Amino acid sequence: MNIIKSNSLERYISISLIFFSTSILLLAGLWGWSKEIELVHLLFGLALLLTLLIAISRRIYYKIFSAFVRASLHLDAITQEDFNQYAKSLFSKGKVNEFHQQLDSLSEKLQQQKSRYDQQVFVVYQLIEQLDTPIIVFNEKKQLTFGNAAFQQLFGQPWQMLRHASPNLLGLEFQDSNGEWHFIETSKQKENNPEWQIRQSEFIDAGETHHLLVFINIGSALRESQLTAWQQIIRVLGHEIRNSLTPVSSLAESLSTKETNERDKHALEVITERCQHLQDFVERYSSLSKKLQLSPQWVLVKELTDRIVGLFAEVQLTIKSQVKTIWVDSAFFEQVLINLIKNSIEAEASEICLDFSQTSNQKNSDNSTSTVITIIDNGHGFANLDNLFIPLYSTKEKGQGIGLSFCRNIIEQHHGVIELANNAKVGVTVRIQIPLPSPH
Repeated sequence: MNIIKSNSLERYISISLIFFSTSILLLAGLWGWSKEIELVHLLFGLALLLTLLIAISRRIYYKIFSAFVRASLHLDAITQEDFNQYAKSLFSKGKVNEFHQQLDSLSEKLQQQKSRYDQQVFVVYQLIEQLDTPIIVFNEKKQLTFGNAAFQQLFGQPWQMLRHASPNLLGLEFQDSNGEWHFIETSKQKENNPEWQIRQSEFIDAGETHHLLVFINIGSALRESQLTAWQQIIRVLGHEIRNSLTPVSSLAESLSTKETNERDKHALEVITERCQHLQDFVERYSSLSKKLQLSPQWVLVKELTDRIVGLFAEVQLTIKSQVKTIWVDSAFFEQVLINLIKNSIEAEASEICLDFSQTSNQKNSDNSTSTVITIIDNGHGFANLDNLFIPLYSTKEKGQGIGLSFCRNIIEQHHGVIELANNAKVGVTVRIQIPLPSPH
């Protein structure tokens, strides 16, 4: 039966040492009493024995708990992911030494796993950096710790300028009730970018929970879906109209050659003419359903603008250029500029400024650059900016609704963006940004 009971090892060892020391003192006292040793000498001897027992007990206690303290320090280093910290065992053999060897093996194994994990995290961060959709990371304290190159698309500046920023400063909020991230309803990001949606995830790095936020621009997906729908409609309508017009046109033309009545002959000629016009009309719209094959190359800005200026002698066209070349498909991009300038002229613009510049993207290590083309006119502007890029939609009386949709299609196939905005007083500003190819 265990006569020494305790709920801790420290107390158990302390009581055990006191018990055995007391037992030894009692036995020594009884032995001295039986030998009739003088009381003074007996007390002095017992005092020396007590001192020796206390010293031995303290040494035993220290040895036992020093082993535990060293092991505890080693485990604490492991908890802090410091796998290079080792605690040397007090004993070269036995269970304590075996236990320390097991801790050393555990540290080495965890160090290897951490190295592999760090490599994987590094690769993941490198991949995130290359993605063209904004991605940010908040740490456990909800502080911004990472953003990729596309961060500036949404927040207007490199993420390094906002390092350790709070979600509120970025126009974001985390709702504890459902554990989801949202734009703050009154934030500028929400107002200026209504097409962005947030996808979220969590991961653990360096022992802390991090929040990974991916911002998805559903606008491009909606436009692609919308364009696909229009292409399908146009293909069906074009097929049906061609099948109907061909026999009508042929029959009207045949009858016209046989008809002697001038009035009827003229009517048949009008039918033939309108059929041909409608055929041409369908052919023009069918361009929306064709996939374009672009061949970007370095194009001299002066040669491009000289051709443009020659086409529009009736308007004051000012050319400004800070770059000598741009990376575009010459034929398609020239058509984009022609369409946009024609729009300005049809909006009664008398002055048009065409500006070529370059912007550096310093938010990532490759220092990528983009060409920016700005077209500013003094026309009457747009009455409705919301539907400008919808195929077949036009604010012009005789407009066909192809031009701007065609322009955006070409620019987006250059991996660029096109934006239109009415100026504060008069006119419109069109801004096109096209990324330059990365240097090899």
